[in-house]
Amino acid sequence: MLTFDDCLKVCCLTDAEIDAIAEHENLPEMVALELANYLVQTPDGRLRIRRMILDDIAAAAAHGNAAHALVLKATLKHFIDTHPENPRA
Repeated sequence: MLTFDDCLKVCCLTDAEIDAIAEHENLPEMVALELANYLVQTPDGRLRIRRMILDDIAAAAAHGNAAHALVLKATLKHFIDTHPENPRA
């Protein structure tokens, strides 16, 4: 049986990136991991992941949760740095 960590290693994303997708889509972590694994393999999907994290940052800021917004900003930076085909704008 595969564990979450086994699947995460195959996905090429971090736990924080999966958490951001789960938060944005209101999904259980394992379902978010499956979605992320699909999305990260396509250019449009990588743009969607980037947009999800940006939306999460905006939502955290709107709710006055600066600490969570900061964590999400670091998550976005890591995502962009590790997927250089992503546009920065």
